[in-house]
Amino acid sequence: MTGLSDSFQRPINYLRVSVTDRCNLRCIYCMPRQGIALSPRSEILSYEEIQTVARAAATLGINKLRLTGGEPLVRAELPRLVHMLSQMEGIDDLSLTTNGVLLKRYSAPLKQAGLKRVNVSLDTLKRERFKQITGRDKLSHVLAGIEAAHKAGLEPVKINMVVMRGINDDEVLDFARLSKDEGWNVRFIELMPFGQAASLQFVPVAEIEQIILSLGPLEPCSFSPGNGPAKYFRFSQASGTIGFISPLSEHFCFNCNRLRLTADGRLRPCLLSDEEVDLRQPLRQEASPEEVSQLIRQAVAAKPERHHLAEGVLPKERTMCHMGG
Repeated sequence: MTGLSDSFQRPINYLRVSVTDRCNLRCIYCMPRQGIALSPRSEILSYEEIQTVARAAATLGINKLRLTGGEPLVRAELPRLVHMLSQMEGIDDLSLTTNGVLLKRYSAPLKQAGLKRVNVSLDTLKRERFKQITGRDKLSHVLAGIEAAHKAGLEPVKINMVVMRGINDDEVLDFARLSKDEGWNVRFIELMPFGQAASLQFVPVAEIEQIILSLGPLEPCSFSPGNGPAKYFRFSQASGTIGFISPLSEHFCFNCNRLRLTADGRLRPCLLSDEEVDLRQPLRQEASPEEVSQLIRQAVAAKPERHHLAEGVLPKERTMCHMGG
């Protein structure tokens, strides 16, 4: 068990690292079509600064790192950062969340650099709908990226589908079938209706599960890679899995184990709270490793017991693309 726990006795062993706020898609629940006000490059943490934070976190008991964005693969020389982090003592799991557009190009270099596995965000299997959701005609690139990730051995490849009523909920069965027919590991995620997604309607996990059960009964299963909030199932004899992530209808704050480092160097104790601890300024003032560790402890101590989306309390300072999800 990690030696780092918050004030509610939750072990904290997972750090999500946003390496950029830039993205090559404009998904309707994440980023406005016109884009966002990007942080100046001088405000984005360098790879060496990220490594310093990760090393301090590892000494405290953080053993899982996930690289996010924006879209992390638009950051130049990302395999270099992966290599730096993969060589770090105490880090057992290093993974990446991506939209998959550039994954075909980078799968092999990322694997060679030490990346263990990838999650790919994919909300539709239909080309025209993909263009509507993301603002770009890149579905074929994502599918090629998924294939390349399998070929490179970035396993398990997990496919994340955010289900939106009236937009893509009619494809739930199509994605579920891929767990049977193609061995996909599909995770159905409830939309978090804040920021850019406020005008969209989420579909509760219970409803998604009922749709999927029309294909046959689901068996609970253990799916060990990572330790996120998904609950996993599979169809009998299927090699793939079905995961459900329910931040609204069945929140999982009671066992939250993570912190988030934004691209501009703020440590967020909770995705859905505006509380942040600034690391960039201390890093650039040559803070000692112990000083960085103390700031991490400060963020852990500030973790709230749970989010308050149901009461209408929403983060106001950043959009989802600023925080990496």
